[in-house]
Amino acid sequence: MEKKRWDCSALPKGWQIEEVTRKSGLSAGKSDVYYYSPTGKKFRSKPQLARYLGNQMDLSSFDFRTGKMLMSKLNKNRQRLRYDNNNQTKGKPDLNTSLPVRQTASIFKQPVTKVTNHPSNKVKTDPQKAVDQPKQLFWEKKLGGLNAFDIAEELVKTMDLPKGLQGVGPGCTDKTLLSAIASALHTSAAPITGQLSAAVEKNPGVWLNTTQPLCKAFIVTDEDIRKQEELVYSVRKKLEEALMADMLAHVQEAASEGDSLNEDNDDMETV
Repeated sequence: MEKKRWDCSALPKGWQIEEVTRKSGLSAGKSDVYYYSPTGKKFRSKPQLARYLGNQMDLSSFDFRTGKMLMSKLNKNRQRLRYDNNNQTKGKPDLNTSLPVRQTASIFKQPVTKVTNHPSNKVKTDPQKAVDQPKQLFWEKKLGGLNAFDIAEELVKTMDLPKGLQGVGPGCTDKTLLSAIASALHTSAAPITGQLSAAVEKNPGVWLNTTQPLCKAFIVTDEDIRKQEELVYSVRKKLEEALMADMLAHVQEAASEGDSLNEDNDDMETV
C-alpha cells in the first residue's frame, strides 16, 4: 500500500488527510481516505468527523474524498438557509410583547426590567393587561402539611417569626403566614405592610387585600432591626469558625500525608 499525507486546509489548523492506495487484490488501484486530528485521532468517515467537530464548523459542503469545500454546494446551502429564514419571518411574525423571565435561582419567576427613559420612546399600554388578574384567596393554605427535609432525611425546623407578625384568615398557621410573606417579598415591588383594614378580621373573604400577605398590620422597630443584625453576625461568626476548622483539618491532613511519605522513603533507603 502507498500512503500520502498532507495538511487539510479546509479543516482547522493541525488536521491532516491521508490517502492509502491499494496495490494488490481485487481492489488494486483504489484508495481509502483517512483524517487525523491534531492529537493523532483517526477518522474513517464523514459522519465520524462531523460528530467529533460538533458545532465547530459546518461540514454539509465538505467533500470527504478531496478534503475541500464544494463552493457550488456551499452557495446552494446559503441560498436555502436565507430562503427558509425569510419565509419563517414572513409566515410567522413574532407578536409576543411580553418581557422575558429573569433566569435566577429564585423560586418565583420575575420579569426583567424594561428601560424606556429615552425621549423618543412612546410606550403603549394595553388596558386589558393593565387590569389586575384575579387571584385565588387563601392560596397559601395549599402548602399546608408540606415539610422540608435535609439530605439526612431529617425535618428542617421552621423559621421562627417575630411576635409582631400575626396571621389573618381561616385556619392561618405560622407556616401559612411564612409562605404568604415569602411570596409577597418575591412577587411584589410594593412595601409589605400587612392588612391595614381592621374589617378584614371580621370578614376576610370580603375585605382582604390580595396584594398584601395574610398578616395583620405591623411595624418594624429599631429593636427588631438590632436583633436581626445580631442574628446575622452570629451566623456569620459560626460560618467563619466552621471554615477555619475545615481549613486547619485540611492542613493537618496534608501534613500527616507528607510525614507518612517521608517515612516510606526512609524505609526504602534503609532497605
